[in-house]
Amino acid sequence: MTISPASPTRMPAFGSDNMAGVSPQILEALAACNGGTARSYGADEVSARLERRFAELFEREVTVLLVSTGTAANTLCLAAATPPWGAVLCHPLSHIENDECGAPEFFTGGAKLVPVDGPLAKIDPEALLAKARDGKGDVHAVQPACVSITQATELGTLYTPDEVAALGAVCRETGLALHMDGSRFANAVAALGVSPAEMSWKVGVDLLSFGATKNGAMGVEAVLSFDPKRARELALRRKRGGHLTSKMRFLAAQMEAYLADDLWLANARHANAMADRLGRGLAEVAGVEVQEGAEANILFCKLPDGMATALLTAGFYFYADRWAPNVVRLVTSFATTAAEVDLFIAAARGFALSPAGVGI
Repeated sequence: MTISPASPTRMPAFGSDNMAGVSPQILEALAACNGGTARSYGADEVSARLERRFAELFEREVTVLLVSTGTAANTLCLAAATPPWGAVLCHPLSHIENDECGAPEFFTGGAKLVPVDGPLAKIDPEALLAKARDGKGDVHAVQPACVSITQATELGTLYTPDEVAALGAVCRETGLALHMDGSRFANAVAALGVSPAEMSWKVGVDLLSFGATKNGAMGVEAVLSFDPKRARELALRRKRGGHLTSKMRFLAAQMEAYLADDLWLANARHANAMADRLGRGLAEVAGVEVQEGAEANILFCKLPDGMATALLTAGFYFYADRWAPNVVRLVTSFATTAAEVDLFIAAARGFALSPAGVGI
């Protein structure tokens, strides 16, 4: 296959949605808040407005703490819910289990991550109930303290509100906190057509990592607590952990613009739509198997021998062979265009017809 002269100099990247740039509205908000001075450490007017906006969005009062990374958001939530002798129950494919470099253990002071299985990267309620009771009261065992679920999951699947509610019921029965890693919370809400409240505290979520960086922000996440009793501890842990930003207005400005006029949902809907377009197109390419479960903006495919290498050599970017031979992960973002998707599909089709990759 030959890449045409009309192809972009830099080929489309589908490695992750955090590879995209920043929404123009957010850049404008950052520039607008740059003039003059503002009180530091979150005492500014933008931060105050943002707290009111989150309360409106989630239909209740909510503690809001801004941080600059998803790792900080997740680990602060887990640390507030789990003592050093505790256990965080999570899926084996969860981000906190595989991609946090021991940060949950570090910030909790040594709590243990305990895997709980389930299909399509979602925790099974019956398996959770068994693990939640395992070792409880035994001084020789870590004590289950918190459950963490990922929405959307690392496979691109989604928990429905009913599925979250089933896990929330187990947590209430066994006295565990329920944390939601929502780095792609917007993609889940947009895909399922539910409200933020219906996807969080109304179904039993106590702590939410509300993501924005993967969906158009420069670098901001929110720790949301629906239990006011945790507010003081979370604030102290954020400071102690080095995540209390002095010029907080620049984080707040990003998040305020992200939520304004439902930009967060518009961006997520676009990313989801591009993943759907990509999946439908690749499903028609000879030898490509689009794997089950793509419901948001993450797509897994099994490609014919040599196709992944050919596509990477042609300049496309994505992750390959981390999961199984010839299995690739493709992630779309708010900035992905239909033309980029169609170019990737056309390239895959060309390599399927010319397996040797002639003309690369």
